[in-house]
Amino acid sequence: MAPAEIDDRYRWVALANTTAAMFMATLDGSIVIIALPAIFRGIHLDPLAPGNIAYLLWMIMGYRLVQAVLVVTLGRLGDMFGRVKIYNAGFVVFTIASILLSFDPFDGGHGALWLIGWRVLQAIGGSMLMANSAAILTDAFPPERRGFALGTNQIAGLAGQFVGLVAGGLLAAWDWRAVFWVNVPVGVFGTLWAYRRLRDNGERHRGRIDWWGNVTFAVGLGAVLIGITEGIQPYGSHSEGWTNPTVAGLLIGGTVLLAAFAVIERRVADPMFQLSLFRIRAFTAGSVAGLLVAIARGGLQFMLIIWLQGIWLPLHGYDFSRTPLWAGIFLLPLTAGFLVSGPTAGILSDRFGSRGIATAGMVVFGGSFIGLLFLPANFSYWAFALLITLNGIGSGMFGAPNSSSIMGSVPARHRGAASGMRSTFQNSGTALSIGVFFSLMVAGLAASLPQTLTAGLQRQGVPHAVAHQIGALPPVSSLFASVLGVNPVQHLLASRGALAALPAASRHVLTGRAFFPGLLSGPFHQGLVIVLSVAAALSALAALASLLRGGRYVHPEAEPGEPALTKPAPTERKRNAP
Repeated sequence: MAPAEIDDRYRWVALANTTAAMFMATLDGSIVIIALPAIFRGIHLDPLAPGNIAYLLWMIMGYRLVQAVLVVTLGRLGDMFGRVKIYNAGFVVFTIASILLSFDPFDGGHGALWLIGWRVLQAIGGSMLMANSAAILTDAFPPERRGFALGTNQIAGLAGQFVGLVAGGLLAAWDWRAVFWVNVPVGVFGTLWAYRRLRDNGERHRGRIDWWGNVTFAVGLGAVLIGITEGIQPYGSHSEGWTNPTVAGLLIGGTVLLAAFAVIERRVADPMFQLSLFRIRAFTAGSVAGLLVAIARGGLQFMLIIWLQGIWLPLHGYDFSRTPLWAGIFLLPLTAGFLVSGPTAGILSDRFGSRGIATAGMVVFGGSFIGLLFLPANFSYWAFALLITLNGIGSGMFGAPNSSSIMGSVPARHRGAASGMRSTFQNSGTALSIGVFFSLMVAGLAASLPQTLTAGLQRQGVPHAVAHQIGALPPVSSLFASVLGVNPVQHLLASRGALAALPAASRHVLTGRAFFPGLLSGPFHQGLVIVLSVAAALSALAALASLLRGGRYVHPEAEPGEPALTKPAPTERKRNAP
């Protein structure tokens, strides 16, 4: 159906439904982070026991890894069999997985494995939604209105990541299963709504499924991301797992498979990954910029949570058990920045083009990291709130115009694949970011935290052997304790029977709100400077990539009634068109 024949009512239905789906899919990626303390208490699992760190990490990372691996394949299947058909099936899968997650019949490690397994299925459903939502909107909206539509859709997805932090705290305070129940009514209503009202308006191009491409891409990218995830965890006497032969094997093997995938995609008739799209400058520049932004932004969420929960909130009188909820509340300015700037930037990009607005957004985004560099560990909240608001504004200014530029630059028949590729860069960047940022932070903590913690415990009368044993624990345990809203000193001393033997004054200090945050703040801030510097550098590179996207460009292979807004010169058309 030509865009001229698509009425405005259907466009708003498509926008509302896909925006709700994106919000739900990304909300569930973060809602579990804040609810983890309640979840682990509910399944009776000690999250700080050495063998249980892997459960905690996979609860956080598994969802993102699956999305990173599958969105391209599912976008390609949408091009072949119908974007709305794959999208609607995603709603069904996501809803069923949410129901199964809320009925965990096991305790301990088996209970954690049940949750991790069904989170994988939930991520498959979320991937089906994410891979096709942008393509459905691009089919429904004409070029001059796509920026607003795609901007609203993407900002809903980004906002879901941070709204999930507050929602997780509120729901987990009632019942940990509620973080999964909340998806059920939305999923059921969204499924019925999508099946009744959405229709496939885009071109459908049946072809053979690229099995070798799918297998090499999924296994290769999965191996790399799993290797990065395993590299965060301790190995032997090392604070991280980068010396683990398994990690090295996963990284090398995954890289080899991805190289084989690139060779395969150049030779098959119906490739899964449309490498020809990289001949389009707007698509390539936008995709590279999007990947760099995802790497800069993905780990930031965790660093800010740790900063608030592990240091700032306890120092300002908040109990450790209440810090997960309040961390989400104090991060609301970041979400507000997204919500204000995203749709506005989308509307402006429809009128003035994407390059200037997206590039300016990256300047604001990178400037916020530089500002955060100069904050002390125990900062003034108003300065912190202003900087994270700027971070949200910059991210929103970039997201909508960049998505509009990418999706408008590709031929109509490849929009599903392009949407999946865009989501893959974003999800892979986020997963990579968490691994890189955690590694940088753990490396910074490992240099000074063990000695600082051991000496601090001994000053309070803890026997040298016990103090040394606790100080020698992997720094990643301290970071995860902050995410879980736990005072690790109290927890570890009590589990070793050393707390009851100490004088009352020492027990009061060690179990208070200031001891652990005071010890952590110095080493954490040293690592934070490295992390924020890397994020600022990535933002500068993203701004450069965004600037190189060229002027406003809509692919000349537009549908009937959808003329290109800017036609490239004949030589450029030959060079850019796939």
